[in-house]
Amino acid sequence: MPQVHTALGSGVLRFGRDFIKNRQPLLSLHDSRTEEGVTKDLKPIMSELNKEMVDLVWGKPSGGGVSTSIFRRWSQGFVFSEHEQTALKQFEGGPCAVIAPVQAFLLKNILFNREHSTWRQMSEEEQKMALCSTLSEILESACASPSTGFCFVTWAKGQSPYTSTLSKTQTQSQTQDMPRPESSQSPQEQQPTALAAEDLGFEQFHSVLHKRTVLSVSDLREEVLSLYQSWRGCCGVLLFLYSVILTKGIENIRNEIQDPTEPLIDPIHGHGSQSLVNLLITGHAVSNVWDGDRECSGMKLHGIHKQASVGFLTLMESLRYCKEMSLVGPESPSEQARRVFQSFDPEDNGFIPESLLEDVMKALDLVSEPEYVSLVKSKLDPESLGIILLGPFLLEFFPDQDSGIPDSFPIYHYNGLKQSNHKERVEYVEGTALVLGFEDPMVRTDDTPVKRCLQTKWPYIELLWATNLSPSMN
Repeated sequence: MPQVHTALGSGVLRFGRDFIKNRQPLLSLHDSRTEEGVTKDLKPIMSELNKEMVDLVWGKPSGGGVSTSIFRRWSQGFVFSEHEQTALKQFEGGPCAVIAPVQAFLLKNILFNREHSTWRQMSEEEQKMALCSTLSEILESACASPSTGFCFVTWAKGQSPYTSTLSKTQTQSQTQDMPRPESSQSPQEQQPTALAAEDLGFEQFHSVLHKRTVLSVSDLREEVLSLYQSWRGCCGVLLFLYSVILTKGIENIRNEIQDPTEPLIDPIHGHGSQSLVNLLITGHAVSNVWDGDRECSGMKLHGIHKQASVGFLTLMESLRYCKEMSLVGPESPSEQARRVFQSFDPEDNGFIPESLLEDVMKALDLVSEPEYVSLVKSKLDPESLGIILLGPFLLEFFPDQDSGIPDSFPIYHYNGLKQSNHKERVEYVEGTALVLGFEDPMVRTDDTPVKRCLQTKWPYIELLWATNLSPSMN
């Protein structure tokens, strides 16, 4: 999951002066009617926008439509765990591509704006403010240009699952799980909605959406707050995702994605793409995780151009499917040396042939006269094995380097899926991370996916969990 380095309803719409001055009609994704009346040319434009949105997010499944199960998995809202007041729940696999980045920004905002000793305790009002502040931050990051404003995709008036008769057989039990209109329900009575009604299908969902636009940051934050019940209710995750996409601009996203035919959500398995994760974390829907752009056979491959305030580590790097650069801060000289050395060791063996030592030293702007290189070889390879180990190399040239990382720090593991948590309680698993040097004796703890993931950032890390059960990444 994304980590912070230290441990890691709708209401009355109010517009500020900026919006009134630049008044725009409120357009429905399914209707051509505006506040000013009916414009004949609007309907086909908005219909096409709806199609473009669906194609970008869901692709064009060979079966002709998105499966009911995948849509249902994505139709939850942002719901806080009843067992962990700062943690969001995920009910089924798939929407973690949105929930995890939101959780990362949420924790960042809580950790750096509150007393650390109380960061796990929040009242309902504090949860509301923290979530809305986080969603506003992500929308601001995604905004392509202040002049284009911020877009919100919401339920059309009277068409939300809890204010309309979308479902012809909506049962009393379903109604109890869904918040009633804000006007008829006090804040104390309002309950979060997990999943949409079973018969709120894919096509029907897209037929009752509405688009709103505001032009200032202050109006953005006010609108996000007024839509709190929508974010936490039925399909809140999708409503927010669509809002981010329209705020960024469909064409802008297509220009950033490596393969414009690749959807943001896999139509077969329901997983979010790397482009989707990057869009939410950095504001750019690029498909890669390296620093900057790269050229490959005449093709420009877009990467990350600016460090975000949160980042992520991935097990895919441990499996050598990708390689990430430092995501937390500027490289220290020893970290740079480790990276350069490993660039000559693509198999991550921990050593290089002695014939490459001179090239490594040149790449690091170290003295590389032949006589000196020969002297270093004899010192680093006293047994004439023909290899240079990473550890002794770093110890020779960077013996006193301090990366700024403490020897140990608290670590909290989060998994929003209740079935992946002990007793199905979504709670953080607390532990201690020990950052050892390459010359330190290894204190073997476990070899879990969590540890292998963290080792891509800290190769000699060891984890000591407060419980006997290692947390699950599944």
